[in-house]
Amino acid sequence: MRLAFMGTPDFAVRALAELVAAGHEIAAVYSQPPKPRGRGQQLHPSPVHAFAEGLGLPVRTPRSMKIDDEIRAFRELDLDAAAVVAFGQILKREVLEAPRLGCFNLHASLLPRWRGAAPIQRAIMAGDAATGVQVMRMTEGLDEGPVILSEVTPIEWDDTAASLTDRLATIGAALLPRALAAIERGGATETPQVGEPTYAHKISREEARIDWTRPGPEVDRQIRGLSPFPGAWFEAPSSRGPVRIKALMSQVTPAAGRDGEVLDENLLVACGEGAVRLMRVQREGKGPQDAAEFLRGFSLPEGSVLG
Repeated sequence: MRLAFMGTPDFAVRALAELVAAGHEIAAVYSQPPKPRGRGQQLHPSPVHAFAEGLGLPVRTPRSMKIDDEIRAFRELDLDAAAVVAFGQILKREVLEAPRLGCFNLHASLLPRWRGAAPIQRAIMAGDAATGVQVMRMTEGLDEGPVILSEVTPIEWDDTAASLTDRLATIGAALLPRALAAIERGGATETPQVGEPTYAHKISREEARIDWTRPGPEVDRQIRGLSPFPGAWFEAPSSRGPVRIKALMSQVTPAAGRDGEVLDENLLVACGEGAVRLMRVQREGKGPQDAAEFLRGFSLPEGSVLG
């Protein structure tokens, strides 16, 4: 088919690669505009943008798909369909109806649970036993369209947002071409979403700070759900004052103590109920480190209290 692909982060790159490998004609790739990064604040293309350019595909980076000129240009592509994977913009009806067969979204949750921007993080943080990926027909509502194909995967005790994103990206990249093939031959079944929706709101800076008064399992899920970005963080005491440290991996461990108290020499920290062992952390200005490596360069003795 003649397709447009619309996506931005690493999660979407494998899906684009699979569509190209399946032989579809990619008329245009749409991605969010390049953003300034680093000390020099130079503009960097998104992962999808950079990958598409490497393949020689035409790339468009509109600030908004609601602009009349952008809608007109999209219509003029004369598409069979559009595949959308974490694009990051709301599409108007004029865009959704422009391709002959419609626009189809690959979403990283089991809808209607976790509609919205951060479904992978929210699923881990909520303690869901499983999640998945689904291909749905796009409608004007937020992730409200009928589902065409789904695949489920369990959320393991040691899954982080990074590991689960990687697994779902692989599953989704294989699922999307299958769904488009069914749509093309007229064999796709579109199933309306059933049940009470929940919303995966964007992660705020405020909720990234660890509250040690919460139960250990909740703290553990927060740490893993926000790892590696934006990273759940706490403040550790030092001779120069509090130091901000991100917790990147943890494990729930039976123990008790004051909220935030370091209970041994291997980063076991008491919570409101139970405790968590911090297994991987990152100090400000440093790279990620396993707990043992971190403790060789930063003193955090038993009895210290984290903020």
